[in-house]
Amino acid sequence: MEQSTSSAAQVIIALIPIVGIVMGSVVVFFYLLWNHKRRTLLIQAGQYARPDFDLLSFSLLAGLLLGSVGLGLTVFLVIALGVNFGLLGGIIPLSIGIGLLVYYGIKRSDART
Repeated sequence: MEQSTSSAAQVIIALIPIVGIVMGSVVVFFYLLWNHKRRTLLIQAGQYARPDFDLLSFSLLAGLLLGSVGLGLTVFLVIALGVNFGLLGGIIPLSIGIGLLVYYGIKRSDART
């Protein structure tokens, strides 16, 4: 028996990801809009405090995570595929992670002196 899908079912299946993307975009838009209005009202009321961002802790965490993921991917891809362009999937996060760790080391040594 040959089964064929109807054209209506194909249209519905094609619309599901489109509707999901549109609804997700609407949620993100309203989040950004309401967050902006909330900040504006807090600034007008004089109660807004800028959030602190610790760049050193972020660069250490991101560097360790990207470095370990990049190292694991690089080793796996060398074993599985050999040396080819697919290896870039591991070398790119590895180099970004190493760069962030070098930045952390430089800034930390500057802060000590």
